Amino acid sequence: MERVPILKIGDILLVSIQLDMSDQTAVALQEDLAERIVATGCHGVIIDITALDIVDSFVGRMLSTIASISKVLDAETVVVGMRPAVAITLVELGLSLNGIRTALNVERGMELIAVDRVHDDQYEFEGGPDTEPLALP
Repeated sequence: MERVPILKIGDILLVSIQLDMSDQTAVALQEDLAERIVATGCHGVIIDITALDIVDSFVGRMLSTIASISKVLDAETVVVGMRPAVAITLVELGLSLNGIRTALNVERGMELIAVDRVHDDQYEFEGGPDTEPLALP
């Protein structure tokens, strides 16, 4: 069985899907990614689907499941590299990628995750919604 490589870039795990996803490959990717998130403490996952010509309902569900698993483990998921034809197919199939943010390319995906982390850190620093913001002199 082939495995999808997972690369660590700073605080982000990069998954580049370069092959057709079988059921076994998808399950292995979900397990491998969950283990890597926990082991590295990364807070972002970028899934690059540039090489995929077709995203069917199976791949759409797999991406949603990965995003849900990542979210539970405190990591945001961004899917990058979606081709226009793939986007059209997803809409025509009525597939909504719940919990998944998208960006045009890896660089923009990394920027999106970085902005989210700054916002989350500021939110924690200010004490969340039940406290007033700290007044700085």
